[in-house]
Amino acid sequence: MKLYCLIIIILMIGFLACHQSAGRRFELPRDADAVLQFALSQYARAVESLTDTTKMPVQARSDGSWVQKPTSDWVSGFFAGILWYLYDYSRDPYWEKQARRWNAALEQEKSNTSTHDLGFMLYNSFGNGFRLTNDPHYRDILIQGAESLSRRFNPVVGTIKSWDGPAEDHLTIIDNMMNLEYLMWASKVTGDPRYRNIAIQHADVTLNNHFRDDGSSWHVVNFDPQTGAVKQKRTAQGFSDTSSWARGQAWGGYGFTMMFRETGDERYLAAAQRTLDRFIERLPVDRVPFWDFDAPNIPNEPKEASAAAIAASALLELSTLVSDENQKKRYYRVALEMLNSLASDRYLAPANSYQCLLLHSNASVPAGVDVDVNFTYADYYFIEALIRLLRYH
Repeated sequence: MKLYCLIIIILMIGFLACHQSAGRRFELPRDADAVLQFALSQYARAVESLTDTTKMPVQARSDGSWVQKPTSDWVSGFFAGILWYLYDYSRDPYWEKQARRWNAALEQEKSNTSTHDLGFMLYNSFGNGFRLTNDPHYRDILIQGAESLSRRFNPVVGTIKSWDGPAEDHLTIIDNMMNLEYLMWASKVTGDPRYRNIAIQHADVTLNNHFRDDGSSWHVVNFDPQTGAVKQKRTAQGFSDTSSWARGQAWGGYGFTMMFRETGDERYLAAAQRTLDRFIERLPVDRVPFWDFDAPNIPNEPKEASAAAIAASALLELSTLVSDENQKKRYYRVALEMLNSLASDRYLAPANSYQCLLLHSNASVPAGVDVDVNFTYADYYFIEALIRLLRYH
């Protein structure tokens, strides 16, 4: 393993030195392979340096170390998911071995009914693993996890409960749209329509309640669990209850794009377009949003690279789903513009310090928690988008 890592680093060192010393940027789609080679190099260093596989790497530091958190953390599945994508791209058995190694500790989350984030935790890790290996053990883990997730569904409200809290509240966040692909998959592989029905009901209620007339989204909707009535619409990680939190807008656009792909329901296509059109309309010149589109001190506000990566991946898929040629070209072009910015020195992590890809993402700006840092979810969707770019181009 050490020899493999050394070879990758040696092969990349000249290229990376040129990339960083000259201040040049990758030009996509031509250089998509080069960026993915950079990802292979960075994450080869990461898996070589990380020894405790019981805690998941969630954030890379500038000194080459990582913040690691328990498998119950919502970000826990992204690191293994990244390794599966690197195997998907390279087809090198080394990456399958590493992905399996980091998957192992996540298995215990299949019985976790205290969180809605099982899509991020299990589907991004075991889901990609099953897609690439057809491992029946991964299938069993995923099905049990889908059952755990479905237990958070309230049929009166019609959504999966996001956060636990007072008994009189049923909180659903826009992020929860990212669980629905997991449930749609579970329905297909088991033949049980219950998972699909939950996903569709959740999408419908979200569509009817999470969006303003201008296409922007609320982060949190609080429902009465006994009647399904809306009690409150607010934010948790955005600037204000009336603002548009960039990552939430990206989650919504991604989720409805996927739901149209899975169902063919034109309402979901319209929702995806409305949500992502609003996202595009408010992008700054470099096409990477600030953390909230309505933050008061723009342009002196933190950027949100993760939102750009998520939205770019969604837009690439959306460009293959719409029928109008002008829309196809527009969505593809904007995705490419976002990815080109992310592939520049302004957003890519320096190879001589970090062991990741993207800088400039945030956990919670209002709370002052992990502002302007790396997060594995930004890297995950960036790599996903690059792979999609290669396949769609």
